[in-house]
Amino acid sequence: MDQFLSTETLIIELLLIVSLVAIAVRRLRIPYTVALVVVGLLITFRSPLQIELTPELILALFVPPLVFEAAFHINLLELGRNLPAILLLAVPGVILTTFIISGMLVVGLKLSLPIALVFGSLIAATDPVSVVALFRTLGVPKRLSVLIEGESLFNDGTAIVLFSLMLTIALTGKFSLAGSVSDFFTISIGGVLIGLVLGWLIAQLISRVDNHLIETTLTTVLAFGSYLVAEGLGFSGVLAVVTAGLVNGNISPQGMSPTSRIVIFNFWEYVAFLANSLVFLLIGLQVNLTAMLASWQAILWAILAALVARFIVVYGLSLLVRRVAEPIPVRWQHILNWGGLRGAISLALVLSLPLSMGSERDTLRVMAFGVVLFSLLVQSTTMRPLIRWLKIIVRSDAQIEYEMQHARLTALRAADTRLDELHHEGLLSSHSWEKLKRSTSAQASSLAEKVRGILLADPVLEAEELDTGWRELLRAQRNTLLSLRQDGVISEETFEQLTADVDAQLSEGYTSLNGETEARTQFLEVTIPAGSPAVGKTIAELGIPRAAVLVSIQRGEEIIIPRGDIAIHAGDVVT
Repeated sequence: MDQFLSTETLIIELLLIVSLVAIAVRRLRIPYTVALVVVGLLITFRSPLQIELTPELILALFVPPLVFEAAFHINLLELGRNLPAILLLAVPGVILTTFIISGMLVVGLKLSLPIALVFGSLIAATDPVSVVALFRTLGVPKRLSVLIEGESLFNDGTAIVLFSLMLTIALTGKFSLAGSVSDFFTISIGGVLIGLVLGWLIAQLISRVDNHLIETTLTTVLAFGSYLVAEGLGFSGVLAVVTAGLVNGNISPQGMSPTSRIVIFNFWEYVAFLANSLVFLLIGLQVNLTAMLASWQAILWAILAALVARFIVVYGLSLLVRRVAEPIPVRWQHILNWGGLRGAISLALVLSLPLSMGSERDTLRVMAFGVVLFSLLVQSTTMRPLIRWLKIIVRSDAQIEYEMQHARLTALRAADTRLDELHHEGLLSSHSWEKLKRSTSAQASSLAEKVRGILLADPVLEAEELDTGWRELLRAQRNTLLSLRQDGVISEETFEQLTADVDAQLSEGYTSLNGETEARTQFLEVTIPAGSPAVGKTIAELGIPRAAVLVSIQRGEEIIIPRGDIAIHAGDVVT
């Protein structure tokens, strides 16, 4: 019992650290995952925590949700258009990376070839979590994001299969080219087939269920179950999860209600955030700085080998891509090269090395941690300036002008609100307030007209702003419906029906508001003063015009749906 409580306490402490770091990095210009690693290092430096990060913990608990969430959100059409390039980087690319790294380490560190091949295979898998998160924030071209994420998904499975073969060779001293190639394809294809079958079966189940809780549970079963089934049968669990996620993410949403789609997407976004956060925090907690400083030469050789291998693979295979598919722009190749970060998969594999390897096991562990830290602390933090320097994201003059004028208008409105507060509090005379008010109103009118002109001249900008406003409008409606249900104003059945309508509109996005016709309905809020003749009267007694509709009455924290027998109180806010 005491051990259970101490474990629970540790988990809560880690989650609290994750939350605090997430809040802090919103104000800093560093990737969230990097901040977690740094915090983990600081905690370890001051007071080391006794946490055993086993390969089973990473591979069986953390990797399935991370891989499934990424695969679930990838569009199969986008993936198909870029599949030749992705497969070249993920299969031949991983094999080439393994041999280049091992060759350099044999020459530079005098490692035996089998041991060097083990390290080359375990460090070949890329894990660009922070890069993909940055891509989503900055809005890089969709194809570049698909290339980075697609390569990562498939090369994880390739690297794990290759690592298993190389480790077997290193431990047994036996090598058969035909047998190794056969095992490689058997394990890989078996994992893909299991993922296809299970992904399709769960998609069929989801299409016959209309309950977002059950559907979410089924996707969870699929993410972890496909990994366990494939591993239990001797195939690649990671490739099974990748395939299951791709199949389920592209088939299941078609049979889901809008509410289910939103709930499931939000659920997996949260699970991936949680898994990523804990993995990178635990990486920081596991680093032995003393051992790393003592092995600095080996770490430098490992980093150099990883960088050289990535350089050769990306630029070399990009020449082949030109012959079989749409070419990868040279500027994008620079991003692919520098964005080949190492992370959770490499650490899971190096932690799984058996004790029988002796001192070589410790050397490989220190080298792997060194490469991962370099990836996170150097490559990840320099990705944003590299993207800007290469001008991957090109903004039009209209976008820049819109941002400037919109920012000026927003700042002016904030200043106008502050003027009203000062006047209301008696800190600014009416005379000065009126003069300043006229000035700010004139400037606001001019800026609003400029913003309007920019939006009318650029339909893309206008569509983006309308879609953003439309979604915020619908989210506000959904939040109000939730409050009405919690207050008992509407029933659960009514809530589900109304939220389903709102969720359907959220899924569709903004199209048009009543054919863009001129709006004739306006919302007005009226606060009933204490001396109003309406106080004490029922709504039926007020004689409200037929053209007017009472939407709601807010009485303190309570929202009331108006009925004829509801009496009006002083202080009510009537809409």
